[in-house]
Amino acid sequence: MTAEAVERESMDFDVVIVGGGPAGLSAAIRLKQLAARDGRDLSVVVLEKGSEVGAHILSGAVIDPRALNELIPDWKALGCPLETEVTEDRFLVLGPEGSVTLPSFPLPPMLKNHGMYIASLANVCRWLAQQAEAMGVEIYPGFSCSDLTYREDGSVKGVVAGVIGLDRDGQPGPDYQPGMELNGKYVLIAEGVRGSIAKRLISEFKLSEGRQPQKFGIGIKELWQIRPENFRSGYVQHTFGWPLDNKTGGGTFLYHFGDNYVSIGLVVHLNYKNPWLSPFEEFQRFKHHPEVSKFLEGGTRISYGSRAITEGGWQSIPKLIFPGGALIGCSAGFVNLPRIKGSHNAMKTGMLAAEAAYEAVAEGRQGDELRAYPEAFEASWVARELKAVRNAKPLWSRWGTALGVMMTGFDLWCTTLLGGFSLFGTLKHGKTDAASLEPASKHRKIAYPKPDGVISFDRLTSVAYSFTNHEEGQPIHLKVQNLDLQASSELGVFGGPSNRYCPAGVYEWVEDSPGKHRLQINSQNCVHCKTCDIKDPNQNINWTTPVGGGGPNYPNM
Repeated sequence: MTAEAVERESMDFDVVIVGGGPAGLSAAIRLKQLAARDGRDLSVVVLEKGSEVGAHILSGAVIDPRALNELIPDWKALGCPLETEVTEDRFLVLGPEGSVTLPSFPLPPMLKNHGMYIASLANVCRWLAQQAEAMGVEIYPGFSCSDLTYREDGSVKGVVAGVIGLDRDGQPGPDYQPGMELNGKYVLIAEGVRGSIAKRLISEFKLSEGRQPQKFGIGIKELWQIRPENFRSGYVQHTFGWPLDNKTGGGTFLYHFGDNYVSIGLVVHLNYKNPWLSPFEEFQRFKHHPEVSKFLEGGTRISYGSRAITEGGWQSIPKLIFPGGALIGCSAGFVNLPRIKGSHNAMKTGMLAAEAAYEAVAEGRQGDELRAYPEAFEASWVARELKAVRNAKPLWSRWGTALGVMMTGFDLWCTTLLGGFSLFGTLKHGKTDAASLEPASKHRKIAYPKPDGVISFDRLTSVAYSFTNHEEGQPIHLKVQNLDLQASSELGVFGGPSNRYCPAGVYEWVEDSPGKHRLQINSQNCVHCKTCDIKDPNQNINWTTPVGGGGPNYPNM
Protein backbone atom coordinates (compact mmCIF):
# COMPACT_ATOMS: atom_id res chain seq x y z
CA MET A 1 0.00 0.00 0.00
CA THR A 2 1.70 3.22 -1.15
CA ALA A 3 1.27 6.78 0.03
CA GLU A 4 -0.49 7.62 -3.25
CA ALA A 5 -3.11 4.85 -2.92
CA VAL A 6 -4.74 6.07 0.31
CA GLU A 7 -6.46 9.33 1.18
CA ARG A 8 -4.94 10.84 4.30
CA GLU A 9 -5.09 14.03 6.26
CA SER A 10 -1.93 16.08 6.04
CA MET A 11 -0.04 18.61 8.14
CA ASP A 12 2.52 21.03 6.76
CA PHE A 13 5.69 22.18 8.48
CA ASP A 14 8.78 24.07 7.53
CA VAL A 15 11.01 21.16 8.55
CA VAL A 16 10.07 17.55 9.31
CA ILE A 17 12.60 15.51 11.30
CA VAL A 18 12.37 11.71 11.41
CA GLY A 19 13.94 10.39 14.60
CA GLY A 20 14.20 11.70 18.16
CA GLY A 21 17.82 10.81 18.82
CA PRO A 22 20.81 13.13 19.33
CA ALA A 23 20.95 14.19 15.67
CA GLY A 24 17.25 14.88 15.20
CA LEU A 25 16.80 16.74 18.47
CA SER A 26 19.94 18.83 17.94
CA ALA A 27 18.69 19.77 14.49
CA ALA A 28 15.31 20.79 15.90
CA ILE A 29 16.88 22.91 18.64
CA ARG A 30 19.29 24.60 16.21
CA LEU A 31 16.44 25.46 13.85
CA LYS A 32 14.49 27.10 16.66
CA GLN A 33 17.58 28.94 17.91
CA LEU A 34 18.13 30.47 14.47
CA ALA A 35 14.46 31.38 14.13
CA ALA A 36 14.47 33.05 17.56
CA ARG A 37 17.63 34.97 16.67
CA ASP A 38 15.94 36.40 13.58
CA GLY A 39 12.46 36.80 15.04
CA ARG A 40 10.99 34.35 12.54
CA ASP A 41 8.17 31.85 12.99
CA LEU A 42 9.46 28.42 11.97
CA SER A 43 7.44 25.22 12.38
CA VAL A 44 9.45 22.09 13.24
CA VAL A 45 8.19 18.58 14.03
CA VAL A 46 10.12 15.56 15.31
CA LEU A 47 8.64 12.10 14.75
CA GLU A 48 9.83 9.33 17.07
CA LYS A 49 8.84 5.67 16.61
CA GLY A 50 9.52 4.77 20.27
CA SER A 51 6.82 5.06 22.91
CA GLU A 52 8.71 8.09 24.21
CA VAL A 53 11.90 9.92 23.31
CA GLY A 54 14.73 7.76 24.60
CA ALA A 55 12.79 4.48 24.52
CA HIS A 56 14.88 3.17 21.61
CA ILE A 57 18.17 4.91 22.47
CA LEU A 58 20.99 2.62 23.48
CA SER A 59 24.65 3.53 23.72
CA GLY A 60 27.62 2.88 26.03
CA ALA A 61 28.06 5.80 26.60
CA VAL A 62 31.10 7.94 27.19
CA ILE A 63 30.04 11.24 25.67
CA ASP A 64 32.25 13.92 24.19
CA PRO A 65 30.47 17.20 25.09
CA ARG A 66 31.97 19.18 22.22
CA ALA A 67 28.79 19.46 20.16
CA LEU A 68 26.63 20.03 23.24
CA ASN A 69 28.93 22.87 24.27
CA GLU A 70 28.22 24.51 20.91
CA LEU A 71 24.48 23.82 20.91
CA ILE A 72 23.61 24.66 24.53
CA PRO A 73 26.65 26.24 26.25
CA ASP A 74 24.91 26.42 29.64
CA TRP A 75 23.84 22.76 29.64
CA LYS A 76 25.25 22.20 33.12
CA ALA A 77 23.16 24.97 34.63
CA LEU A 78 20.10 23.65 32.80
CA GLY A 79 20.51 20.20 34.33
CA CYS A 80 21.65 18.06 31.41
CA PRO A 81 22.15 14.53 32.79
CA LEU A 82 25.80 14.15 31.87
CA GLU A 83 26.27 12.60 35.25
CA THR A 84 29.81 11.49 35.80
CA GLU A 85 33.10 12.85 34.50
CA VAL A 86 35.69 10.21 33.58
CA THR A 87 38.32 9.88 36.31
CA GLU A 88 40.14 6.65 35.36
CA ASP A 89 40.70 5.24 31.87
CA ARG A 90 42.08 1.72 31.28
CA PHE A 91 42.70 -0.39 28.16
CA LEU A 92 43.17 -4.11 28.71
CA VAL A 93 44.04 -7.07 26.51
CA LEU A 94 42.16 -10.10 27.84
CA GLY A 95 43.04 -13.75 27.81
CA PRO A 96 40.64 -16.47 29.01
CA GLU A 97 41.66 -15.90 32.64
CA GLY A 98 44.16 -13.05 32.89
CA SER A 99 44.75 -9.62 31.37
CA VAL A 100 47.47 -7.17 30.40
CA THR A 101 46.97 -3.43 30.98
CA LEU A 102 48.15 -1.26 28.12
CA PRO A 103 50.10 1.84 29.22
CA SER A 104 48.32 5.08 28.45
CA PHE A 105 51.28 7.11 27.15
CA PRO A 106 51.49 5.40 23.70
CA LEU A 107 47.78 5.96 23.03
CA PRO A 108 46.95 8.73 20.56
CA PRO A 109 45.32 11.70 22.32
CA MET A 110 41.93 11.18 20.70
CA LEU A 111 41.60 7.77 22.38
CA LYS A 112 41.84 9.19 25.89
CA ASN A 113 38.60 9.85 27.73
CA HIS A 114 39.50 12.45 30.33
CA GLY A 115 37.16 15.40 29.97
CA MET A 116 34.39 13.09 28.74
CA TYR A 117 31.22 12.13 30.60
CA ILE A 118 29.65 8.77 31.36
CA ALA A 119 25.89 8.95 31.03
CA SER A 120 22.71 7.38 29.75
CA LEU A 121 22.33 8.66 26.19
CA ALA A 122 18.62 7.84 26.43
CA ASN A 123 18.29 10.26 29.34
CA VAL A 124 20.34 12.90 27.54
CA CYS A 125 17.87 12.62 24.64
CA ARG A 126 14.93 12.94 27.01
CA TRP A 127 16.51 16.15 28.31
CA LEU A 128 17.17 17.46 24.78
CA ALA A 129 13.51 16.80 23.96
CA GLN A 130 12.47 18.94 26.91
CA GLN A 131 14.67 21.78 25.65
CA ALA A 132 13.25 21.43 22.15
CA GLU A 133 9.63 21.42 23.30
CA ALA A 134 10.26 24.49 25.45
CA MET A 135 11.36 26.26 22.25
CA GLY A 136 8.20 25.28 20.39
CA VAL A 137 9.26 22.09 18.60
CA GLU A 138 6.38 19.64 18.18
CA ILE A 139 7.47 16.11 19.17
CA TYR A 140 5.24 13.14 18.35
CA PRO A 141 6.38 9.89 20.01
CA GLY A 142 4.84 6.60 18.94
CA PHE A 143 4.78 7.71 15.28
CA SER A 144 6.44 5.20 12.96
CA CYS A 145 7.24 6.55 9.53
CA SER A 146 6.30 3.88 7.02
CA ASP A 147 6.34 5.69 3.68
CA LEU A 148 7.49 8.81 1.85
CA THR A 149 5.53 11.47 0.01
CA TYR A 150 6.86 13.22 -3.08
CA ARG A 151 6.34 16.40 -5.04
CA GLU A 152 5.52 16.25 -8.74
CA ASP A 153 9.18 16.85 -9.59
CA GLY A 154 10.21 13.75 -7.62
CA SER A 155 11.66 15.57 -4.62
CA VAL A 156 10.82 14.30 -1.14
CA LYS A 157 7.92 16.18 0.37
CA GLY A 158 7.33 14.37 3.64
CA VAL A 159 6.52 11.09 5.34
CA VAL A 160 3.52 8.96 6.19
CA ALA A 161 3.32 8.26 9.91
CA GLY A 162 0.91 6.73 12.38
CA VAL A 163 -0.63 3.95 10.30
CA ILE A 164 -2.41 1.51 12.62
CA GLY A 165 -4.97 -1.28 12.38
CA LEU A 166 -3.45 -3.40 9.60
CA ASP A 167 -3.98 -7.11 10.14
CA ARG A 168 -1.36 -9.85 10.00
CA ASP A 169 -1.58 -9.89 6.19
CA GLY A 170 -1.16 -6.13 5.89
CA GLN A 171 -4.81 -5.49 5.08
CA PRO A 172 -6.99 -2.88 6.83
CA GLY A 173 -8.73 -4.30 9.89
CA PRO A 174 -11.71 -2.93 11.86
CA ASP A 175 -9.52 -0.42 13.73
CA TYR A 176 -7.59 0.71 10.65
CA GLN A 177 -6.38 4.28 10.50
CA PRO A 178 -4.38 5.34 7.44
CA GLY A 179 -2.08 7.67 9.33
CA MET A 180 -1.16 11.18 8.28
CA GLU A 181 1.09 12.86 5.79
CA LEU A 182 3.52 15.16 7.53
CA ASN A 183 5.03 17.31 4.83
CA GLY A 184 7.80 19.85 5.02
CA LYS A 185 9.81 22.19 2.90
CA TYR A 186 12.68 19.92 3.92
CA VAL A 187 12.85 16.50 5.59
CA LEU A 188 15.80 15.54 7.79
CA ILE A 189 16.31 11.80 8.29
CA ALA A 190 17.72 10.96 11.72
CA GLU A 191 16.53 7.36 12.15
CA GLY A 192 19.82 5.99 13.42
CA VAL A 193 21.64 2.96 12.09
CA ARG A 194 20.10 1.17 9.08
CA GLY A 195 16.78 2.98 9.30
CA SER A 196 14.19 1.80 6.79
CA ILE A 197 13.47 5.25 5.34
CA ALA A 198 17.17 6.09 5.05
CA LYS A 199 17.87 2.73 3.41
CA ARG A 200 15.16 3.42 0.85
CA LEU A 201 16.39 6.95 0.13
CA ILE A 202 19.99 5.77 -0.27
CA SER A 203 18.78 3.26 -2.84
CA GLU A 204 16.29 5.48 -4.68
CA PHE A 205 18.63 8.45 -5.04
CA LYS A 206 21.80 6.33 -5.43
CA LEU A 207 23.43 8.14 -2.51
CA SER A 208 26.05 5.46 -1.93
CA GLU A 209 27.39 5.37 -5.48
CA GLY A 210 31.17 5.75 -5.51
CA ARG A 211 31.40 5.04 -1.78
CA GLN A 212 32.67 1.98 0.02
CA PRO A 213 30.00 -0.30 1.49
CA GLN A 214 28.88 0.68 4.94
CA LYS A 215 30.30 -1.52 7.72
CA PHE A 216 28.56 -2.36 10.98
CA GLY A 217 28.98 -3.87 14.40
CA ILE A 218 26.44 -5.25 16.84
CA GLY A 219 26.54 -3.78 20.32
CA ILE A 220 25.03 -5.76 23.20
CA LYS A 221 24.67 -3.96 26.51
CA GLU A 222 23.44 -4.48 30.05
CA LEU A 223 22.96 -1.94 32.81
CA TRP A 224 23.77 -3.15 36.33
CA GLN A 225 23.51 -1.61 39.76
CA ILE A 226 26.41 -2.97 41.78
CA ARG A 227 27.53 -3.07 45.39
CA PRO A 228 28.95 0.24 46.67
CA GLU A 229 32.23 -1.44 47.60
CA ASN A 230 32.69 -2.52 43.95
CA PHE A 231 31.82 0.89 42.49
CA ARG A 232 34.47 3.30 41.20
CA SER A 233 32.77 6.49 40.02
CA GLY A 234 34.13 7.66 36.66
CA TYR A 235 35.96 4.41 35.90
CA VAL A 236 36.20 3.50 32.19
CA GLN A 237 37.49 0.13 30.99
CA HIS A 238 37.87 -1.03 27.39
CA THR A 239 39.23 -4.42 26.32
CA PHE A 240 40.40 -6.30 23.23
CA GLY A 241 40.99 -10.01 22.81
CA TRP A 242 39.06 -12.75 24.62
CA PRO A 243 36.32 -13.87 24.23
CA LEU A 244 36.74 -13.07 20.51
CA ASP A 245 39.45 -14.72 18.45
CA ASN A 246 42.07 -12.73 16.57
CA LYS A 247 40.14 -12.86 13.29
CA THR A 248 36.92 -11.50 14.79
CA GLY A 249 36.94 -7.76 15.36
CA GLY A 250 35.39 -6.21 18.41
CA GLY A 251 35.88 -5.21 22.00
CA THR A 252 34.15 -4.51 25.27
CA PHE A 253 33.32 -1.58 27.51
CA LEU A 254 32.58 -1.16 31.20
CA TYR A 255 31.65 2.26 32.64
CA HIS A 256 30.86 3.26 36.26
CA PHE A 257 28.50 6.21 36.67
CA GLY A 258 25.58 7.63 38.59
CA ASP A 259 24.06 5.74 41.51
CA ASN A 260 26.36 2.70 41.55
CA TYR A 261 25.49 1.96 37.91
CA VAL A 262 27.72 0.02 35.52
CA SER A 263 27.18 -0.01 31.76
CA ILE A 264 28.74 -3.15 30.35
CA GLY A 265 28.78 -4.27 26.77
CA LEU A 266 30.38 -6.10 23.87
CA VAL A 267 30.72 -4.88 20.29
CA VAL A 268 31.28 -7.52 17.59
CA HIS A 269 32.18 -6.35 14.10
CA LEU A 270 29.63 -7.82 11.71
CA ASN A 271 32.17 -8.76 9.07
CA TYR A 272 32.94 -11.94 11.04
CA LYS A 273 33.25 -15.12 8.96
CA ASN A 274 32.14 -17.93 11.27
CA PRO A 275 28.35 -18.47 11.05
CA TRP A 276 28.40 -20.45 14.32
CA LEU A 277 29.44 -17.36 16.29
CA SER A 278 26.81 -15.88 18.60
CA PRO A 279 27.52 -12.32 19.77
CA PHE A 280 24.98 -12.73 22.59
CA GLU A 281 26.69 -15.86 23.92
CA GLU A 282 30.12 -14.25 23.61
CA PHE A 283 28.88 -11.38 25.76
CA GLN A 284 27.46 -13.69 28.41
CA ARG A 285 30.71 -15.59 28.82
CA PHE A 286 32.73 -12.36 28.78
CA LYS A 287 31.00 -11.30 32.01
CA HIS A 288 32.59 -14.25 33.82
CA HIS A 289 36.10 -12.94 33.20
CA PRO A 290 37.76 -11.97 36.54
CA GLU A 291 38.25 -8.37 35.33
CA VAL A 292 34.48 -8.09 34.94
CA SER A 293 32.88 -10.46 37.43
CA LYS A 294 34.69 -8.73 40.31
CA PHE A 295 32.46 -5.71 39.68
CA LEU A 296 29.20 -7.55 38.99
CA GLU A 297 29.16 -10.10 41.82
CA GLY A 298 26.36 -9.27 44.22
CA GLY A 299 24.92 -6.71 41.81
CA THR A 300 21.56 -6.56 40.04
CA ARG A 301 20.93 -6.45 36.32
CA ILE A 302 18.60 -3.53 35.52
CA SER A 303 18.16 -3.71 31.75
CA TYR A 304 19.38 -5.30 28.54
CA GLY A 305 19.45 -4.22 24.92
CA SER A 306 21.18 -4.33 21.58
CA ARG A 307 21.60 -2.28 18.45
CA ALA A 308 23.77 -2.06 15.37
CA ILE A 309 26.58 0.48 15.10
CA THR A 310 27.98 2.05 11.93
CA GLU A 311 31.70 1.38 11.51
CA GLY A 312 32.50 2.27 7.89
CA GLY A 313 33.59 5.81 8.69
CA TRP A 314 34.87 8.27 6.13
CA GLN A 315 34.92 5.93 3.12
CA SER A 316 31.33 4.80 3.63
CA ILE A 317 29.52 8.10 4.20
CA PRO A 318 26.87 8.37 1.47
CA LYS A 319 25.95 11.54 -0.32
CA LEU A 320 24.29 13.50 2.47
CA ILE A 321 21.55 15.25 0.53
CA PHE A 322 18.70 14.36 -1.78
CA PRO A 323 16.04 16.61 -3.34
CA GLY A 324 13.97 17.76 -0.40
CA GLY A 325 16.12 16.68 2.50
CA ALA A 326 19.24 15.26 4.10
CA LEU A 327 20.68 12.38 6.11
CA ILE A 328 22.03 13.26 9.56
CA GLY A 329 23.60 11.35 12.43
CA CYS A 330 23.89 7.57 12.21
CA SER A 331 21.54 7.49 9.22
CA ALA A 332 24.67 8.56 7.35
CA GLY A 333 27.21 6.85 9.62
CA PHE A 334 29.43 9.29 11.54
CA VAL A 335 30.67 6.97 14.31
CA ASN A 336 34.37 7.22 15.17
CA LEU A 337 35.20 3.54 15.59
CA PRO A 338 38.51 3.80 17.50
CA ARG A 339 36.94 6.24 19.96
CA ILE A 340 33.72 4.18 20.19
CA LYS A 341 31.85 7.47 20.00
CA GLY A 342 29.29 8.94 17.65
CA SER A 343 26.73 11.01 19.55
CA HIS A 344 28.84 14.21 19.36
CA ASN A 345 29.19 13.78 15.58
CA ALA A 346 25.48 13.01 15.26
CA MET A 347 24.61 16.20 17.13
CA LYS A 348 26.98 18.34 15.08
CA THR A 349 25.75 17.03 11.73
CA GLY A 350 22.18 17.66 12.87
CA MET A 351 23.18 21.24 13.63
CA LEU A 352 24.91 21.68 10.27
CA ALA A 353 21.92 20.35 8.35
CA ALA A 354 19.60 22.57 10.40
CA GLU A 355 21.63 25.64 9.50
CA ALA A 356 21.44 24.76 5.80
CA ALA A 357 17.69 24.09 6.00
CA TYR A 358 17.03 27.32 7.90
CA GLU A 359 18.94 29.36 5.33
CA ALA A 360 16.96 27.73 2.50
CA VAL A 361 13.57 28.31 4.16
CA ALA A 362 14.53 31.92 4.91
CA GLU A 363 15.30 32.37 1.22
CA GLY A 364 11.88 31.00 0.25
CA ARG A 365 13.20 27.72 -1.13
CA GLN A 366 11.82 24.21 -0.72
CA GLY A 367 12.35 20.76 -2.15
CA ASP A 368 15.81 21.37 -3.58
CA GLU A 369 19.17 20.00 -2.45
CA LEU A 370 20.65 21.56 0.68
CA ARG A 371 24.13 21.90 -0.83
CA ALA A 372 25.31 24.09 2.03
CA TYR A 373 25.10 21.08 4.37
CA PRO A 374 27.73 18.80 2.77
CA GLU A 375 29.92 21.85 2.20
CA ALA A 376 29.72 22.72 5.89
CA PHE A 377 30.34 19.09 6.82
CA GLU A 378 33.50 18.95 4.71
CA ALA A 379 34.84 22.01 6.57
CA SER A 380 33.81 20.76 10.04
CA TRP A 381 35.68 19.11 12.87
CA VAL A 382 33.51 16.03 12.29
CA ALA A 383 35.08 15.53 8.86
CA ARG A 384 38.58 16.09 10.22
CA GLU A 385 37.98 13.57 13.00
CA LEU A 386 36.64 10.90 10.66
CA LYS A 387 39.38 11.43 8.07
CA ALA A 388 41.99 10.92 10.78
CA VAL A 389 40.62 7.47 11.69
CA ARG A 390 39.66 6.37 8.19
CA ASN A 391 42.02 3.39 8.10
CA ALA A 392 41.19 1.93 11.53
CA LYS A 393 38.43 -0.38 10.31
CA PRO A 394 40.15 -1.70 7.16
CA LEU A 395 43.44 -2.27 9.02
CA TRP A 396 41.63 -4.18 11.76
CA SER A 397 39.65 -6.23 9.24
CA ARG A 398 42.68 -7.06 7.09
CA TRP A 399 45.26 -7.85 9.76
CA GLY A 400 43.21 -9.10 12.69
CA THR A 401 42.99 -7.71 16.20
CA ALA A 402 46.58 -8.12 17.43
CA LEU A 403 48.41 -6.61 14.47
CA GLY A 404 45.52 -4.49 13.20
CA VAL A 405 45.13 -2.57 16.47
CA MET A 406 48.88 -1.85 16.63
CA MET A 407 48.88 -0.66 13.02
CA THR A 408 45.85 1.49 13.76
CA GLY A 409 47.66 3.11 16.70
CA PHE A 410 50.63 3.89 14.45
CA ASP A 411 48.33 5.31 11.78
CA LEU A 412 46.48 7.50 14.29
CA TRP A 413 49.76 8.99 15.49
CA CYS A 414 50.63 9.75 11.85
CA THR A 415 47.33 11.45 11.11
CA THR A 416 47.52 13.34 14.43
CA LEU A 417 51.06 14.64 13.91
CA LEU A 418 50.90 15.09 10.13
CA GLY A 419 47.60 16.94 9.79
CA GLY A 420 45.59 13.97 8.54
CA PHE A 421 48.26 12.44 6.29
CA SER A 422 48.50 8.64 6.43
CA LEU A 423 51.25 6.42 5.06
CA PHE A 424 48.49 4.00 4.08
CA GLY A 425 46.57 6.58 2.07
CA THR A 426 42.87 5.72 2.27
CA LEU A 427 42.21 1.99 2.45
CA LYS A 428 39.07 0.30 1.15
CA HIS A 429 36.61 -1.94 2.97
CA GLY A 430 35.77 -4.23 0.07
CA LYS A 431 33.01 -6.68 0.99
CA THR A 432 29.75 -5.98 2.72
CA ASP A 433 29.27 -7.59 6.11
CA ALA A 434 26.73 -9.99 4.58
CA ALA A 435 29.24 -11.14 1.97
CA SER A 436 31.86 -11.78 4.67
CA LEU A 437 29.99 -14.75 6.13
CA GLU A 438 31.39 -18.14 5.08
CA PRO A 439 29.59 -21.49 4.71
CA ALA A 440 29.10 -23.45 7.91
CA SER A 441 31.16 -26.35 6.55
CA LYS A 442 34.31 -24.22 6.78
CA HIS A 443 33.99 -23.68 10.53
CA ARG A 444 33.60 -25.67 13.72
CA LYS A 445 30.56 -25.20 15.91
CA ILE A 446 31.20 -23.19 19.08
CA ALA A 447 30.21 -24.80 22.38
CA TYR A 448 29.02 -22.02 24.66
CA PRO A 449 28.66 -22.53 28.43
CA LYS A 450 25.19 -22.54 29.94
CA PRO A 451 24.24 -19.32 31.75
CA ASP A 452 24.33 -19.44 35.53
CA GLY A 453 21.35 -17.10 36.01
CA VAL A 454 23.45 -14.85 38.25
CA ILE A 455 25.98 -13.15 35.99
CA SER A 456 25.08 -14.74 32.66
CA PHE A 457 21.56 -15.26 31.32
CA ASP A 458 19.60 -16.85 28.49
CA ARG A 459 18.30 -14.85 25.57
CA LEU A 460 14.59 -14.78 26.33
CA THR A 461 15.12 -13.78 29.95
CA SER A 462 17.35 -10.99 28.67
CA VAL A 463 14.73 -9.75 26.20
CA ALA A 464 12.35 -9.34 29.15
CA TYR A 465 14.84 -6.82 30.55
CA SER A 466 14.57 -4.73 27.37
CA PHE A 467 10.86 -4.23 28.20
CA THR A 468 10.02 -4.91 24.56
CA ASN A 469 6.40 -4.94 23.47
CA HIS A 470 4.68 -5.01 20.09
CA GLU A 471 0.96 -4.69 19.44
CA GLU A 472 -0.60 -8.08 18.76
CA GLY A 473 -1.97 -8.90 15.32
CA GLN A 474 0.05 -6.37 13.34
CA PRO A 475 1.96 -7.39 10.20
CA ILE A 476 5.34 -8.98 10.84
CA HIS A 477 7.76 -6.12 10.33
CA LEU A 478 10.67 -8.45 9.43
CA LYS A 479 10.08 -9.19 5.77
CA VAL A 480 11.68 -12.37 4.38
CA GLN A 481 11.48 -11.95 0.63
CA ASN A 482 12.05 -15.59 -0.38
CA LEU A 483 11.44 -18.33 2.21
CA ASP A 484 12.72 -21.06 -0.11
CA LEU A 485 16.04 -19.24 -0.48
CA GLN A 486 16.19 -18.80 3.28
CA ALA A 487 15.83 -22.55 3.78
CA SER A 488 18.22 -23.64 1.03
CA SER A 489 20.95 -21.08 1.67
CA GLU A 490 20.70 -19.41 5.08
CA LEU A 491 19.99 -22.77 6.72
CA GLY A 492 21.36 -25.26 4.19
CA VAL A 493 24.65 -23.52 3.39
CA PHE A 494 25.29 -21.25 6.37
CA GLY A 495 23.78 -23.34 9.17
CA GLY A 496 21.00 -20.92 10.13
CA PRO A 497 23.06 -18.04 11.58
CA SER A 498 19.96 -15.87 12.12
CA ASN A 499 19.32 -18.00 15.20
CA ARG A 500 22.69 -16.82 16.57
CA TYR A 501 23.32 -13.30 15.29
CA CYS A 502 19.92 -12.10 16.51
CA PRO A 503 20.31 -11.03 20.17
CA ALA A 504 16.59 -11.35 20.90
CA GLY A 505 15.56 -14.86 19.81
CA VAL A 506 13.50 -13.58 16.88
CA TYR A 507 14.52 -16.29 14.39
CA GLU A 508 14.09 -20.02 14.95
CA TRP A 509 14.45 -22.91 12.52
CA VAL A 510 11.72 -25.38 13.56
CA GLU A 511 11.86 -28.98 12.29
CA ASP A 512 8.25 -29.88 11.50
CA SER A 513 9.19 -33.27 10.07
CA PRO A 514 12.47 -35.06 9.41
CA GLY A 515 14.56 -32.89 7.11
CA LYS A 516 11.83 -30.26 6.76
CA HIS A 517 12.53 -26.96 8.53
CA ARG A 518 10.37 -23.88 8.85
CA LEU A 519 11.58 -20.40 9.73
CA GLN A 520 9.62 -19.09 12.69
CA ILE A 521 9.81 -15.33 13.22
CA ASN A 522 9.07 -14.22 16.79
CA SER A 523 8.73 -10.59 15.77
CA GLN A 524 7.32 -9.59 19.16
CA ASN A 525 10.84 -10.12 20.59
CA CYS A 526 12.54 -7.70 18.19
CA VAL A 527 14.64 -5.02 19.89
CA HIS A 528 15.14 -3.14 16.59
CA CYS A 529 18.88 -3.76 16.38
CA LYS A 530 18.68 -4.29 12.55
CA THR A 531 21.38 -7.00 12.59
CA CYS A 532 19.27 -9.36 10.46
CA ASP A 533 18.91 -6.68 7.79
CA ILE A 534 22.69 -6.28 7.75
CA LYS A 535 24.11 -9.79 8.23
CA ASP A 536 21.74 -12.10 6.35
CA PRO A 537 24.07 -13.66 3.75
CA ASN A 538 21.57 -13.28 0.88
CA GLN A 539 20.21 -9.89 1.96
CA ASN A 540 16.84 -11.62 2.00
CA ILE A 541 15.53 -9.97 5.20
CA ASN A 542 14.21 -6.42 5.19
CA TRP A 543 13.62 -4.70 8.53
CA THR A 544 10.63 -2.32 8.40
CA THR A 545 9.00 -0.20 11.06
CA PRO A 546 6.31 -1.85 13.20
CA VAL A 547 3.33 0.05 14.59
CA GLY A 548 4.50 3.15 16.44
CA GLY A 549 5.39 2.73 20.08
CA GLY A 550 6.41 -0.90 19.60
CA GLY A 551 9.81 -2.26 20.42
CA PRO A 552 12.06 -1.83 23.43
CA ASN A 553 11.46 0.63 26.26
CA TYR A 554 14.96 1.20 27.55
CA PRO A 555 15.28 2.79 31.00
CA ASN A 556 18.55 4.69 31.60
CA MET A 557 20.28 3.04 28.64
